Amino acid sequence: MTGNEWLAIGMVGGFFGFLVLGVPVAISLAISGFAFGILGFGTGLFNLLPARIYGVVTNYTLLALPLFIFMGVMLEKSKLAEELIDVIGHAMGRLRGGMGLAIVIVGVLMGASSGVVGATVVTVGLLSLQPLINRGYNKGVACGVICASGTLGQIIPPSLVLILLADILGESVGTLFAAAMVPGLILAGMLALYLVILGIFKPDMVPAIPQDERDALATRDLMLKIAKVVLPPLALVFAVLGSIVGGIAAPTEAASMGALGALLLALFTRRLNFGVMRDVLRDTLITSAMVFFILICAQPFGLAFRGLGGEGLVHAMFEWVPGGDMGNLLFMMAVIFVLGFFLEWIEISYIALPMFLPVFMNSGIDMAWLAILVAMNLQTSFLTPPFGWALFFLKGVAPKSVSTMDIYRGVIPFIGIQALALVLLFIFPELTSWLPDLIGW
Repeated sequence: MTGNEWLAIGMVGGFFGFLVLGVPVAISLAISGFAFGILGFGTGLFNLLPARIYGVVTNYTLLALPLFIFMGVMLEKSKLAEELIDVIGHAMGRLRGGMGLAIVIVGVLMGASSGVVGATVVTVGLLSLQPLINRGYNKGVACGVICASGTLGQIIPPSLVLILLADILGESVGTLFAAAMVPGLILAGMLALYLVILGIFKPDMVPAIPQDERDALATRDLMLKIAKVVLPPLALVFAVLGSIVGGIAAPTEAASMGALGALLLALFTRRLNFGVMRDVLRDTLITSAMVFFILICAQPFGLAFRGLGGEGLVHAMFEWVPGGDMGNLLFMMAVIFVLGFFLEWIEISYIALPMFLPVFMNSGIDMAWLAILVAMNLQTSFLTPPFGWALFFLKGVAPKSVSTMDIYRGVIPFIGIQALALVLLFIFPELTSWLPDLIGW
C-alpha cells in the first residue's frame, strides 16, 4: 500500500477516535478530513471544497429537509400527535392490544410527517408509555412497540433518510418514496399482526381498555373525534405523498405544501399560538442546522478520502469477499448494521455509504432496492441492544419504574420482525420495484 492509502486508513481511525473522545460528529469529520488531507497533499487538495459546499447548500432536493422537519415538529408541538394516540387508542379499545395497534398507526403517521426517529420515539414515549403501563400492558411489550413504531420513520415516506439516499445514489426522490411504500406498509402490518397474535394467546400482556373507560366516551362522540383528529392529518400525509408519487409536484414543492398544511391544521384546531410557533421554529432550525452542518463537514472528509486513494482500498476489500455481487451486498449490509450502533443515519448515509457505492454502481444492482435495504437495515440496527439509538431515546423519557432491561427484553421480538421483513425484501426485490413500475417512475 502507498503512504497516502495508509493516511486514508488513519483518517477513518482518527474519525472514530474523536468520536470515542466525545467530539461531536461534524467536528470529528472536519478535523480528520482536513488533518489527513493536508498531510497527504497539502492545502491544494481542498481547492474544490468551496464548490462542493456550495453544491450542498444550494441543492434543491435537500431544501425538502427543513420543510418536512417543520411539518413533523408542528404536528408534535401543537399536540395533534397526543390527541391522535388517544382517539385511535379508544377506537381500538375493545381489542386486546388495541392501544399497541394505535401506536403503530401513529408511528406510521408520525413517520410519514417527520421522518425523524428520535423525535417520534420521544414524542410517542412521553405520551403513551405510562398510560400503557397504567392500563396493564407488559412493560417490555409497551417499550418494544414504541421503539419499533418510532423507527418506522426510517422507511415510511417522506423519510429524511430516503431524501438523502436519493441525492447520494442519483435516484429521484419520488422513485425512492414509491419504492419504500410497499415494504414500509408490510413492516407496519407485521408489527400490527404480532400485537393481534399476542392479544389472542397472551391477553394479560396487552389488555383491552377497561369497559368503564370505553363507556365514558359515546360512540357518536368517538366518531366525531376521529373525523376531527384523525382524518385531517391523514389527508395531509396522503396529499403530500400522493402529489410526489403521482408526479404532480416535486418533493420540495410537496414539502412546502405539507409545512403549510400542518400550520393551517394547527391554526384551525386552535392549537397555534406564539409559544407553539416559537418552539416549532426553534426545533426546526436546530434539527435542520444539525443536518446541514454534518453534510458540510462531511465534504472535506469525503474529498480527502477519495484523494488519498480510499476508494481503491474499499474496492480491494470487496474483492476478498466471496459470493460476487450478493456477497458484497451482504458484507456492506453487515458493516452498515454495526455502524448503526455508533453513528446516526446522516453520517452513515454521507460517509460510509459513498465509500461502498462505487462497488455497486456498475454491477447492475437496482439502486432503489439498495436504498430501501439500507434504510430498513439502519432501522433494525437502531433497535438492537445494547447500542440502539431508539432504546436510548426511550430510556431518556421513560418513568423510573421502567428499567433498561425492560426495554432491551421488549424490543427483541420486534427486532425479529424487522429482520424477517429485511430478509423478505432481500429475497423479493420486486417489493420495491412494483409500485414505481406501476406508476411509470
